[in-house]
Amino acid sequence: MSKLHYSFSNDYMVLRPDRAGPFELLHLLFSPKVGRNRAVDCFTSTEVRSFRRRLAMFLNLLLQVLLLALAGPLAALGAAAELALNLVDNALHGRMELCPDRSTPTYRSVTGLIDRRVDLDRSIKPADPRFDAALCAMASKLAYENEAFIQNVVTTHWQMEFVRFYNCWNEFQNAYTAQAFVFCDKAVEAELVVVAFRGTRAFDAVGWRADLDPSWYKIPRLGRVHAAYTHALGAQRNIGWPKWVEHIKGKPQKVYAYYTVRDAVKDLLAANRKARLLVTGHGSGGALAVLFAAILAYHKEKPVLDQLAGVYTFGQPRVGDALLAMFVERNLDRPRKRHFRVTYGHDALPRLPNDTSAAHFLHFGLGLHFDKSYKLKVVQEIPGQEAPWSLLDLVTSRVNSAWEFGRGVYLGYRRGAYFREGWLLLLMRAVAVALPGLPFHRLQDYVNAVVLGGYIPKDN
Repeated sequence: MSKLHYSFSNDYMVLRPDRAGPFELLHLLFSPKVGRNRAVDCFTSTEVRSFRRRLAMFLNLLLQVLLLALAGPLAALGAAAELALNLVDNALHGRMELCPDRSTPTYRSVTGLIDRRVDLDRSIKPADPRFDAALCAMASKLAYENEAFIQNVVTTHWQMEFVRFYNCWNEFQNAYTAQAFVFCDKAVEAELVVVAFRGTRAFDAVGWRADLDPSWYKIPRLGRVHAAYTHALGAQRNIGWPKWVEHIKGKPQKVYAYYTVRDAVKDLLAANRKARLLVTGHGSGGALAVLFAAILAYHKEKPVLDQLAGVYTFGQPRVGDALLAMFVERNLDRPRKRHFRVTYGHDALPRLPNDTSAAHFLHFGLGLHFDKSYKLKVVQEIPGQEAPWSLLDLVTSRVNSAWEFGRGVYLGYRRGAYFREGWLLLLMRAVAVALPGLPFHRLQDYVNAVVLGGYIPKDN
């Protein structure tokens, strides 16, 4: 018998840092009977005999406990830092606001301050093989901003049609944890509809915890799926993925990411039969994007899938096991590829959850990996991810960071204003020489890579 009811899953393992005390942590190290541990939700008969895996669970759970403890202070620090950076940014651009309003079209997130670009590269036309990837990279970056900022950029800078912004409810955390927005290329007879999911924000320790969390559910026909992203996308407590949430009696209506965005997209595509659908996201937003498409297939939403042209993810973590990979490949990548997983350099997030995860998570889709020179290589997994760490890596990472700093200065000088990096980004690149790995999960390099990458594969 299970300790909690997850009747939509025939097997699961969910780490509970909110229940993890010294006894539960030590129990993980010394006992294979993880099903009897309060900090692990799974069937009580579950055992993990591999000490290596239990050690990985112990370290992961310990880190999650630390992140939960730091969530409040980090959120306050992040809000103060973001406000201060907006004050500096306003002063540098001639806008004197003593207290910038976070809901205005001029207020930027930390992501938007690091890379101030809002315009699309106009040299890339819709017929260009880079167009879909370049548009999705910019939409993924824009997803970190507030609604007014997003609407202003889509309508004024991109001259496209803003549809709606969504702030979505997480049934398992009792909080709004997922955001997305939808836009199309024109108001009448649209030829392109885009859904962009937001990734984990800077200073969001709760979001970092979700990215690190290896918890999973095994869902019939789907396979093992990352629990935190399942929660954020709109899974329902105890019943998982019913096709319609309004059929659940007595449940107050919330804005759930999958259901709300799905219904909006269905209406748009029904009204625009020739429109292509693109779904995208950066980091955990990429995880939500590919799971969104997977649940569409799970619910057999054939009219939507027929118009789905591509799922573009940037720095996406692993979201499931081999069964999920086969399900997605069968429904998205046949007869042509539609799941494009873009990675850059030594970005750490696509390497999570690591190979010690009990779920055996792996990557799938067409892997497009860009190295530090923005050269493209088609891969299955990320280059070098299984190699053991050595002292040489410490030297190599500093050399790479120094290269990136020099490249950032060079691109702005040789390639023009579109690639000119601001003071905050150049400062981060300089600091990264001393603290290698700091800048790898930024969208700046993903935007640059797809724009400068030449040919981007769009099918087989």
